[in-house]
Amino acid sequence: MKFDDTFLIRLVHAKMPFGRFKNRYITDIPVFYLEWLSRKGFPKGELGQYLSTMYEIRINGLEKLLHPIIRKERGKEF
Repeated sequence: MKFDDTFLIRLVHAKMPFGRFKNRYITDIPVFYLEWLSRKGFPKGELGQYLSTMYEIRINGLEKLLHPIIRKERGKEF
């Protein structure tokens, strides 16, 4: 399996298309919602990959890894 080196860049640009957090960046969705989605089952496809990746990042305390990418791609300061 080949690693997609643009995945995290696409992740920081992705927004939630439905539900309680519609139109929010997936990187800004609270952990409780990601935990709920994990229990219910992530959607199929790329959206599910983004959400499950963000879930793993959050539960393992790795959010700081995304900060440089978000800063570069969205100009957001932390």
